[in-house]
Amino acid sequence: MTRDFIPVGIAVLTVSDTRTAADDRSGDTLAERIETAGHRVAARAIVTDDRDRIAGQLRAWIADPEIDVILSTGGTGLTGRDVTVEAHRDVYEKEIDAFGTVFTIVSMNKIGTSAVQSRATGGVAGGTYLFALPGSTGACRDAWDEILVHQFDYRHKPCNFVEIMPRLDEHLRRK
Repeated sequence: MTRDFIPVGIAVLTVSDTRTAADDRSGDTLAERIETAGHRVAARAIVTDDRDRIAGQLRAWIADPEIDVILSTGGTGLTGRDVTVEAHRDVYEKEIDAFGTVFTIVSMNKIGTSAVQSRATGGVAGGTYLFALPGSTGACRDAWDEILVHQFDYRHKPCNFVEIMPRLDEHLRRK
C-alpha cells in the first residue's frame, strides 16, 4: 500500500541581530526547500538574539493551528549572544534528544570535528514540532536534506514525524 504525501505548515524563524528580510539567506534556504518538498511556509519572521523574544515568537506560533512545525535558524553556537537553544528549551514539553545526535553525525561528515560546536536541538510543544538549527546555509541544507525532509514525509518508512502528529497533544485532551 502506498501512502499519499501530506503537506504540513512550517514556520521559519531567523534569529539574528543583523539579518533583514533582504539578506536572510538561511531563512530563504529553508523556505525554498520546504516549498520544493511540497509543504507550506506558514509564517516567517526575524527576531533578535533575545531569549524572551525568541520564546515569545515560538509560543505564538505553537498556538497557531496553521503551524505544525517551527524551524529556527541562528543562535545555536557557544557565544554569549547564542540563546536560541535556551529559548527553545523554555517552551519544550519533550525534547527530541536524537535530533542533535543525528545532526552532529551529518555535520561530522561535512565539517569534521567542528560539528562539536553546534547545539542544534529539537522538541515538541502544544502539538508542534520545533527545531533549532545553526545559522549557516550549509547547516540548514544539511538538517533539511539529510533529516527533516524525510521525517516530514508521511511516506517515509519505517516511521516519520507526520504519522504521529495527531497524537502529539493527546495529553492535553480530556479523557
